Amino acid sequence: MCRELESLPITCLERAKELKALFRSFLQKPDLSIIDHSHKTNKLRLNMDEPLKWRQSFENLLSNQHGLCLFRAFLVSEFSEENIAFYLACEDYRITKPSSKLSAKAKKIYEEFVCSDAPREVNLDHETKAITKKNLERPSQSCFSLAQEKIYALMEKDCYPRFLKSTTYLEISRQVKAG
Repeated sequence: MCRELESLPITCLERAKELKALFRSFLQKPDLSIIDHSHKTNKLRLNMDEPLKWRQSFENLLSNQHGLCLFRAFLVSEFSEENIAFYLACEDYRITKPSSKLSAKAKKIYEEFVCSDAPREVNLDHETKAITKKNLERPSQSCFSLAQEKIYALMEKDCYPRFLKSTTYLEISRQVKAG
C-alpha cells in the first residue's frame, strides 16, 4: 500500500473501494444499471441520454442522481471528495427548517470543511474564510453562499473537465452510443 494512503482514515479507503466497485459494476452491466448509493438491492436504470446531458453542463451533472453519484465516486478516486461533500452540505443547509437548527448546523459545516485544519478542509482563500466565519455570527440560509460559489467554480473549472475525460465517463458514453 502507498505510504500516503496509510495516513488516511480506514473509512475513507473503504468508501473509495466501495465506489470503485460501483464503477466497475456500472461499466460491466450492458443495460447500464447501477445500485442505488443507499446500498439497497433495487437497481436504478440509467436513461440513455443522461450521460450526454452531463457533458452539456456541470449543473446537468450535479442535478442528476446517477451523474452526481458517479462524479462523487470520481472525486473520491482523486482524493478530493470534500469539495462535493461541502457543496452538498451547503445545499442541505440552505433548505434547513426550522431556523433554530441553523446555528448548530452552520457550526458543524464550518468546523468540518472551512476552518483551518478542518478534517475535510476545502480550498478557500483567506478572505472567503474570514467572510464565512463572520457570517456565522448571525447564521442565515446564505451564510455559506460565497464559499459554496467558490467551490462550485473550482469543481466546474477543474474537476468537471477531468471527469469528462475519465475512463469511466468515456466508457459510459461509448456504451450509450453503441446502444
